[in-house]
Amino acid sequence: MNSCGKQGKEVGIIRILMNDRGVALIIVLLMVSIIIAITLQLNIASRSEIYEAANLKDGTKLLYIAKSGFYMGEALLLEDDNDYDSLNEDWAKLAQISAGSGVLFDEGYFKPNIEDESGKIQINSLVEGNNYNHNIEDLLIRFLNLSEFDLSEQEVNDIVDAIKDWIDGDDEVTGFGAEDAYYKGLEKPYPCKNGPLDSMEELLMIKGITRDIYYGTDETPGIAKYITIYGNGKININTAPTLTLKVLDSEMTEEMASNMDDFRRSEENDLSNPSWYKNVTGMAGMSIDTGLISTGSTVFKIISGGYLDNMSKKVTGVIERQTTNKTDTILSWKVD
Repeated sequence: MNSCGKQGKEVGIIRILMNDRGVALIIVLLMVSIIIAITLQLNIASRSEIYEAANLKDGTKLLYIAKSGFYMGEALLLEDDNDYDSLNEDWAKLAQISAGSGVLFDEGYFKPNIEDESGKIQINSLVEGNNYNHNIEDLLIRFLNLSEFDLSEQEVNDIVDAIKDWIDGDDEVTGFGAEDAYYKGLEKPYPCKNGPLDSMEELLMIKGITRDIYYGTDETPGIAKYITIYGNGKININTAPTLTLKVLDSEMTEEMASNMDDFRRSEENDLSNPSWYKNVTGMAGMSIDTGLISTGSTVFKIISGGYLDNMSKKVTGVIERQTTNKTDTILSWKVD
């Protein structure tokens, strides 16, 4: 074999060897890549499980912190032995009482708040049988006509009639209200309730009540803060929001409502009798319907937030209190 042929054969062998080594190197690199990917995936999965376990633990801890605030508010309500309820009582000052709640836990704290449902407008009281309760009708119309809500008179009438039709048991349309034909003609149809509301959110199903009206906007308050499905229909004037005080009578002025609010916040004044408003400056001649107001409450909403680092959890419960035997019944319960 001449030298050229021998050299060419060697070069070919070298190329084959190099090609084999290249393939082997590529295979090795692929295997390493797969191992790295699997390792990273296992690492991510492990970390995810660790984080999920930690979040579950923190979530459970937050829930019990929030519940602790709820039970504290509940205990204050049950210990209240006055024959009336006002904003001067301990249950209405939870922000001050719970300020040091952090000392009760290794980590975290709670912030509870109590709303007196008897200080709100009882919406189911709008209807008696299939007819209007005209005292509540007039009250609700005055309320929705407040400038704060920025509704036209026609919008107010539409809403009030629609609420009445939603609650009453007949299928006859009231004024500008709505019955089955309207609701079943919607893009996503549903029947008219023809019965009392079981939850506040049900208002959003009623003709004319938008989310902006219900929840409020940056410019207007939401009606949800002032309306309730609980209670006997009487409004506790010791705890009612000032906006509600403004509509208790057609003769009520903004100044009178403000004076009432100042009067009821003074611990020196006797608030046990609903007629205390006559002692307020400028209201001696005022006569609010006695069937509309009271100074006692039975139903309260307790909202308690639990906080831990940058996380939070909220529980909301509505309780009905029996003052005679210092017990209560939970009417609704929600965890957010």
